[in-house]
Amino acid sequence: MKSVITVELPQQSYEVAIAPGGLEYLGTWMQPLSLGKKVLLVSSPPIFKYYGERAIASLTQAGFDVAHILLPPGERFKTPASLQKIYDAALNHRLERSSTIVALGGGVIGDMAGFAAATWLRGIHFVQVPTTLLAMVDASIGGKTGVNHPHGKNLIGAFHQPRLVLIDPEVLKTLPSREFRAGMAEVIKYGIIWDANLFEQLEQAPRLDQQRYVSPELMQTILTRSCEAKAHVVSKDEKESGLRAILNYGHTVGHAVESLTGYKVVNHGEAVGIGMVAAGAIAQSLNLWDAESAQRQDALITKTGLPTQIPAGVEPDAIITALQTDKKVADGKVRFILPTRIGEVKITDQVTANTLRPILSKMMESP
Repeated sequence: MKSVITVELPQQSYEVAIAPGGLEYLGTWMQPLSLGKKVLLVSSPPIFKYYGERAIASLTQAGFDVAHILLPPGERFKTPASLQKIYDAALNHRLERSSTIVALGGGVIGDMAGFAAATWLRGIHFVQVPTTLLAMVDASIGGKTGVNHPHGKNLIGAFHQPRLVLIDPEVLKTLPSREFRAGMAEVIKYGIIWDANLFEQLEQAPRLDQQRYVSPELMQTILTRSCEAKAHVVSKDEKESGLRAILNYGHTVGHAVESLTGYKVVNHGEAVGIGMVAAGAIAQSLNLWDAESAQRQDALITKTGLPTQIPAGVEPDAIITALQTDKKVADGKVRFILPTRIGEVKITDQVTANTLRPILSKMMESP
């Protein structure tokens, strides 16, 4: 089973290839794209241990001159200091404007490698080879790159589209279950914002908390439908001036929770799960959607093994304050993406602190 989805953009469209076993042919996929001879592969030690040599062998066989750099995994390392290490490696390998940075890893590696590619020599080629479910269905597509600031997530960044996204579902076999569940949060997100049929297929699956319980057929459907949704939205709104904001469903409160816990208590997908529960409750309180839909969403999040409560010690008022530094603030108002039915959402800046506070308080985890 192989799927190829095109992200249609005015400047330069690109393909998202979902190909089981595709990592072995990375160099072959890249050859026709005129990406220059020099390649810097950016990865992390756990990923490189499993897949680094295979990726380098494929690139070398295709005629590329490859160097690599390994960075520690984890959101707390997504910093300007880590970015500097990529720049140093780019300098040492003498990357040119025709050269390419390849990200082999999850969303953190992809974001940092992409931002390095966006800014080195004012922009060089970039290829995404995501190795986590979350990166496959979300972070690797759309050109959002960046690093974190101590006071907020992804506040330093740039839009820089990849030339290719190569997704090999077989690498998910080595993905820890917690990271698999994190990726499922983004898949559920697509069901809520865009694809009611995908949502229903997830509801019908016997288990979603571990990759081994998901059939190859359902996994291909999950990847294809999620990537199609992301590609469609990005094609319509590359720089997030309108429609693309719906991709932030669950991320508003989620980013605040991540930041306030120092990126050490919950991972990104877990935070998004919490954020989706909050967004659903907000929508219900504003009479935008019904209790049954909210229950279906929360049941699916629970079925996936994701948390639905805010970690102990994170106070509602701290979250409300943190929201003011979110990238989605416009004219001092926080934009929320709220569901109106499964498969459809709306963007609003009419959620007040008085609306938020009781909902967040109710979601607090017991100490």
